[in-house]
Amino acid sequence: MIKKACFFLLASVLVVSLALTGCSKGAENESGSGKVIKFMHLWPAGSSKQHHMIVQEIIKEFESEHPGVRVEVEVLENEQYKNKIKVLSSSNRLPDVGFTWAAGYLKPFAKGNLFAPLDDVLQEGLKDDFVKGTTEAYAVDGKTYGLPLELNIAPIYYNKKIFKENNLEVPKTYEEFQHVVKTLESKGISPIALGNKDAWTGSLWYMYLADRIGGPKVLNQAIDRSGSFENPALVSAAEEIQKLVKANAFNKGFNGLSNDEAKSEFLNGKAGMYLMGTWELPNFTTNEEIPQDFRDQSGYFKFPTVKGGKGNIDSWVGGPGVGLFVAQNSEVKEESKEFVKFFIEKWGEQSVTKTGVIPATKVDTDKLDLPKLYIDVLNDLNQASNITLFADVQMSPSVAETHLNLIQSLYGNKIKPKDYAKQHETALKNEEN
Repeated sequence: MIKKACFFLLASVLVVSLALTGCSKGAENESGSGKVIKFMHLWPAGSSKQHHMIVQEIIKEFESEHPGVRVEVEVLENEQYKNKIKVLSSSNRLPDVGFTWAAGYLKPFAKGNLFAPLDDVLQEGLKDDFVKGTTEAYAVDGKTYGLPLELNIAPIYYNKKIFKENNLEVPKTYEEFQHVVKTLESKGISPIALGNKDAWTGSLWYMYLADRIGGPKVLNQAIDRSGSFENPALVSAAEEIQKLVKANAFNKGFNGLSNDEAKSEFLNGKAGMYLMGTWELPNFTTNEEIPQDFRDQSGYFKFPTVKGGKGNIDSWVGGPGVGLFVAQNSEVKEESKEFVKFFIEKWGEQSVTKTGVIPATKVDTDKLDLPKLYIDVLNDLNQASNITLFADVQMSPSVAETHLNLIQSLYGNKIKPKDYAKQHETALKNEEN
């Protein structure tokens, strides 16, 4: 998961950084006329062939429609990219346009006045194109500092064959879900595949219960300190987790298994359900290493509603992937913003059809030839009422570590729900001081 970046470097590194980069505040092209947008991204032709090709096509089209503007590209692998961004930020020499991540990663750049607010770009017609809840993850103090390209949500995948053989219907309410769990457990089938060794997997289940019981804002407000983690809804969500554990809802040994180990149990037909991000969609649609019979039997459903709860079934847990920023000190800021707007508009349909990436913008599925699961996910995203960003992504690194440790303890019945909530609240309060 994403952690906050640190930008304090030794003075000697600052000198080196000036020589390292060709990035600047903006530039004219070599002939002395026109303008150059310096764009840095992390999709090399070798490891991200399709992504790279789409970027090149978008740039070519942008330049043809904007005479006098040229986009100069630098491409680095993921870790190289992050390292160079740190160096460039220390000397305030970021590229005019680059990639960023949301929440904790983004915040120091925004607070340091390194990224330009992009609310004006959103107001130029882009705002309604984004899935609800995506751009909010790039906001700091009410201003938007990045525009997302990718999005992942976490549905509950299920084995249609197992459900049919046990006369089970897709649950829409939590009571119906509990019936599914009880039925499968009584037949000796693991109801849910969960690998909670890294704890973020178990956090997904907790987040959904928090949403369905307390509504879409209760967890966010506890984290951003406009609310409290000792909110009764967050305690109730913890109580429900322990009830699921007691009901043997999860596969044996889940707290010591990795996510890959748990996923293997689901892929091998040993579990009825598996909650995970849409980055797994290829395994259930186009991955030829997975037997066709299994892919044909794979479906998904939305996390059920809880009776008396404030959440609704169209609210998702998930989060955006990379997004685009514009450097605050760019001398071609307006052209850079125009490029970002153009890129977002062109990226949507191409990303899903050519790479299998779920975009952060709404997609008209009537125009696309995609596997049914993709079509269903995209249609559901178009109707999404909210997307709650992964909890540990919202938190600082130290609080996120506390959260994940407490998730492990909660699932292991080593902590009571009220203490679980209290320790979260203490960690968040301590960070304020």
